[in-house]
Amino acid sequence: MSARRARGRGAPPTRGRRLRRTLLWTTAGVVSLAVLGTGLVYYRLNGNLSTFGQDGVSKDRPAAGAADAQGRVPVNLLLIGSDSRAGSNKDLGGGQDGGARSDTAILLHVYADHRHAVGVSIPRDSLVDIPPCILPNKNWTKAQTGVMFNSAFSVGDTDQGNPACTQNTVEKLTGLRIDHTMVVNFQGFADMTKAVGGVDVCLPKAVYEGDLDPNLGHRGKELFKAGHQTIAGQQALDYVRIRHGLGDGSDIGRTKRQQAFLSSLIKQVKSQGMNPAALLPLADAATKALTVDEGLGSAQKLIDFAMSLKDVDLHDIKFLTVPWRYQGERVAIVHPDADQLWAALKADRTLDGQETAGAPPAAPSPAAATSAAPTAVDGTGVKVAVYNGTPANGLTGPAAEALERSGFTVTGRSNAATRNHATTTVEYGAGQKAAAEKVAALFPGATPEPVGRAGISLVLGADYAAGHGGTAAPAVPTGPLPSSVSQARSADDDACADLTYG
Repeated sequence: MSARRARGRGAPPTRGRRLRRTLLWTTAGVVSLAVLGTGLVYYRLNGNLSTFGQDGVSKDRPAAGAADAQGRVPVNLLLIGSDSRAGSNKDLGGGQDGGARSDTAILLHVYADHRHAVGVSIPRDSLVDIPPCILPNKNWTKAQTGVMFNSAFSVGDTDQGNPACTQNTVEKLTGLRIDHTMVVNFQGFADMTKAVGGVDVCLPKAVYEGDLDPNLGHRGKELFKAGHQTIAGQQALDYVRIRHGLGDGSDIGRTKRQQAFLSSLIKQVKSQGMNPAALLPLADAATKALTVDEGLGSAQKLIDFAMSLKDVDLHDIKFLTVPWRYQGERVAIVHPDADQLWAALKADRTLDGQETAGAPPAAPSPAAATSAAPTAVDGTGVKVAVYNGTPANGLTGPAAEALERSGFTVTGRSNAATRNHATTTVEYGAGQKAAAEKVAALFPGATPEPVGRAGISLVLGADYAAGHGGTAAPAVPTGPLPSSVSQARSADDDACADLTYG
């Protein structure tokens, strides 16, 4: 028999051939199991996930963020914490018996370079304008002005809340397009902290049951000791919800602790390795209680988004609260500080006025260099009515806040009888010229005008609208932002730093 025939079909396999065949089938089996396992994992995570429809998202939206020189685009993510009592949330202390409200809201701006990020907290008691929002019966509500921010999430009064309405409200407030929205409930939050093995937090003083529940009537047992500690589950939820017994007992102090907690959570996740295997327990816990927009409506999309943040250094993740001040028992957003913040994020500039590539800020435009700055004015005892004399919307709020910060009393805000005023004027009655001049000094370019009726009226013109978001966007900041914005927490800051207010 020839050697060629001996190697033919009937010849027994050699040891080397058997070994190679065994390795081949073993490798194929391992690969098949890996593919099957990955598929099962994603199938499981997809089954956990809930989405909300896009039919409630406003049709009148800001433009998407512009790409940088390398074609990269920034991403704006709205993170909402729901206090619904639906399901297992009730056992963890959900807020109300029916419906849901946003207990926490953070706008996360991920810069185009995906190496910097800023999280801006919006206090739930902030007074804002809520645009038309969709109801469960598909009808749209009327716009609301000067209402609490967290009420947007409860429009429609459902246990799932109305994330689209909150998204519309944030877009109207900031002028930034929200690319993705996530809602996480109490149960999901507690489970996520367990999945990462706990989170390092700190408290300036010991906290007791009575601090978490002021209606308890006594101090109760100690829940947290002072200083550093690692917490998870219900304890983690209690930590981010504590308000009373620390600082002035306000939601502002709680917001600071929430920012510190998120910083520690990010630090913990990054320390475990930003890879799919390390993220799997966290992803499993998160997807069970996440409701996301359709653009993030799969496990693959969520993990891809998480992986896109793996190169962000902890020091380059900043947290701050939108510039604010107390207005009675509520919170007013401060202009123009907030406007400068939104303009900087829209231009993809960092809080110190830099481009993310580290280039110095652009030189001021001639118009910006020559525009007059408002004069410091004491308006104590002067009453002013504010009127919008232009077709643009949203002007009376910032003007009224500027007046109130200088001590003026604002008696009302409304549209003027005619809305074709080119310049801003201050109308005044007999004997009120000096007071009118004080008002005019606060609005560069405004001119006092005597009229035949008593009182002082500020009538805003197109010149004011052009610089305050009515007919033109706020100018892009060309240097560091105000201290109310630039003094932010970095994710690598000590967990004990800046934990409360008052």
